[in-house]
Amino acid sequence: MDEIEEIALRVKPNLIIAGASSYPRRIDFKAFRAIADKVGAYFLADIAHYSGLIAGGQYPTPFGYAHVVTSTTHKTLRGPRGGVIMTDDEEIHKKLRSAVFPGMQGGALMHVIAAKAVAFREAMSPDFKVYVSQILDNSRALAAVLAAGGLDVVTGGTDSHMVVVDLRSKGLTGRDVSSSLERAGIVCNKNAVPFDTEKPWVTSGIRLGAAAETSRGLVVKDFEKIGQLVLKIVDSMRAGADMSVVESGVREEVATLVRVVPYDTLAC
Repeated sequence: MDEIEEIALRVKPNLIIAGASSYPRRIDFKAFRAIADKVGAYFLADIAHYSGLIAGGQYPTPFGYAHVVTSTTHKTLRGPRGGVIMTDDEEIHKKLRSAVFPGMQGGALMHVIAAKAVAFREAMSPDFKVYVSQILDNSRALAAVLAAGGLDVVTGGTDSHMVVVDLRSKGLTGRDVSSSLERAGIVCNKNAVPFDTEKPWVTSGIRLGAAAETSRGLVVKDFEKIGQLVLKIVDSMRAGADMSVVESGVREEVATLVRVVPYDTLAC
């Protein structure tokens, strides 16, 4: 935070935004607000990736610190695709409202509003807290297996649903590994890592998330298995193996893993 404060004091921004799409650790929203106050800036927290974790009490909240909070309603919150803009400042609210409607917003989609209401209600339930707690257990288990298997896990672990892996020490790109994993039935995305020199459509890392399969009912032992399968793909690529054979084998293991929790038995 010292470097952020130094930059803010030098630049004197009107707005400071804190948020991330591939930062697995906790964001210090209180410290960001203190810096914003020092330079007379507004502070906006983008919690699109973390809102479900915050609702479940497993991640720091920006409320009480940020002037404006934005979020999607899907991702960890598990609602329909959409977004929300929140503030407790009446003047900011008026400006946001006039900026959004009618220039950027059309007629209301009542089915989406209903779906958001259901998602918000679920987020207030005890079961949602259990779900969020399981997300963290699962993502940490996944990170631990990957690290133990020799992969460079960015920041050494995770405090959220995300696990980011730096593949540079393996001589592999995020694009190649994510493509191979997808063919093997494990969907993740190529992702830039700190000080990445690869092109953004190539990248040197991958990002994996635990929320979707946690919703499906997978637990720690399942994520440990997923970690082992990821390692099998990476190690096989490095060894120059016939990846069509390896991917086919891993895909069968993935199918066996998820067959235990079929979609038609889900209660979430």
